[in-house]
Amino acid sequence: MEFCASPGATQLLAQARQANGEGLGALLELYRDYLGVLARARLGAPLRGVVNPSDLVQQTFLEACRDFGQFEGTSAAQWRAWLRRILAHNLAALAERHVQARKRDVRRQVSLDQRSAAPGDSAAGPGVALASPVSSPSAQAQQHEATAVLADRLARLPAPHREVLRLRNLEGLAFEEVARRMGRTPGAVRVLWVRALDRLRLLLKEEDLL
Repeated sequence: MEFCASPGATQLLAQARQANGEGLGALLELYRDYLGVLARARLGAPLRGVVNPSDLVQQTFLEACRDFGQFEGTSAAQWRAWLRRILAHNLAALAERHVQARKRDVRRQVSLDQRSAAPGDSAAGPGVALASPVSSPSAQAQQHEATAVLADRLARLPAPHREVLRLRNLEGLAFEEVARRMGRTPGAVRVLWVRALDRLRLLLKEEDLL
């Protein structure tokens, strides 16, 4: 299915608007894989072990349903951009909660160390830094735009190609584990992965994005 260029997306959007949001579920389902790719790509390393990207996508769907009346666009591109903003907001809120939780853990640890130190002991407690490099806003914007472009192109691939790239490249699984999840042999998965990469590169080259 040609996800991003599908005329069905614009048609479903018009139908959902005319029906006051009824039938919105079918439109959202078209974008489940798209948002899933974005969520997996943008989740930082500290969050990947504790957050399921599918939960972020579902939360985005719930908020899109709730706020559908506020969406003023008419095209599939505008709809994708709106969904991306909701997802980005959810990701930012999640990251902020994670940082605050980590800071509380650090403060508790430092407090315990200070209480256990002998009087006059000048040794400092363990400074646990939350030091992930912070790039400039312009660099972050460029990275997010590149991720959105990649998600668009990935969504145009056949489902097996999307799946093997998601498991191998985004989740970093070994070929043996990818094979187990896809119900294929490791050798077949390697061939599928190479073909998926070749097809993705071709899409990017056709649009001068590679």
